[in-house]
Amino acid sequence: MTIDSEPQVIVFGGINMDLVTFSEKFPESGETVVGTKFLQYAGGKGANQAVAAARMGAQVKMVGKVGDDDFGDQLLRLLDSSGVKIDGISIEPNTSSGLAIIEIDSSSQNRIIQILGANDTCDHRQVNEISKTLDRASVLMLQLEVNPTLSLETAQEARAQGKTVILDPGPVRPIPRELLLHSSVITPNETEAEALVGFSIKNKSDAVEASMKLLQMGPTAVVIKLGSAGSYFTTEGDSGFINPFNVNAVDSVGAGDAFNGALAVGLGAGLDLRSCVEIASAAGALAVTKTGAQDSMPMKDDVDRLLGN
Repeated sequence: MTIDSEPQVIVFGGINMDLVTFSEKFPESGETVVGTKFLQYAGGKGANQAVAAARMGAQVKMVGKVGDDDFGDQLLRLLDSSGVKIDGISIEPNTSSGLAIIEIDSSSQNRIIQILGANDTCDHRQVNEISKTLDRASVLMLQLEVNPTLSLETAQEARAQGKTVILDPGPVRPIPRELLLHSSVITPNETEAEALVGFSIKNKSDAVEASMKLLQMGPTAVVIKLGSAGSYFTTEGDSGFINPFNVNAVDSVGAGDAFNGALAVGLGAGLDLRSCVEIASAAGALAVTKTGAQDSMPMKDDVDRLLGN
């Protein structure tokens, strides 16, 4: 099972600089803990997924905004060096680039505070930029770091043209229900799924129930990312759990984005959903073996090796 073609993918989403702290444990309210390390990485769900898809062999165009600050310059350079087309990214004057303040504890779990910055200034110019090249793409990837109303407009146009639309419904925020209706595949983690269905995802039976409820909201397929428990997918005619890969986890930041990038490339190449989720699970597993977000996105050859190809 491998991806043999180079699908064209458009990503409309957030571009952030990640400021990462490491400590033995997360501080309680009012508590100060001594950290062990600080790192700075390029991130943002959209940008991470763009890099992930490019490293899996896709031709990727990123659409979004950065601020007119040093972070913005760095983010553009890093995306370009990763093989992502950046001509669809605008620089917003007098605005900071998006930031993510990330805490990681000794068990490699993370907590994130996000400053949307320039991401929140996206407008119809970005929608028009997508429209200009949508006919040549097979997959449109969306998240919730830009205005969901704009994402809905692009999703409607993409579905009308027969494109695959993948929605990663994070970070958790209110979204138009129509956005789910115009998504081919939605890929929440447990927290994001809970926000959509109204109950906690604590075990496999909860994941199955949540997937069925999400399918009733309109998407063609649902993939729930369950972290160290693997993932569950469902679509008409097929469903199932995909077991996690046994790897040495050091940093879970970006694992879901690696998953989505690989999923998009597999779907764009015409593979069935089960195969795509297996490939995506391998990509997500490899991502947790390295620190950072975009830096941890795996290369296709490494994913193939983990899959035994």
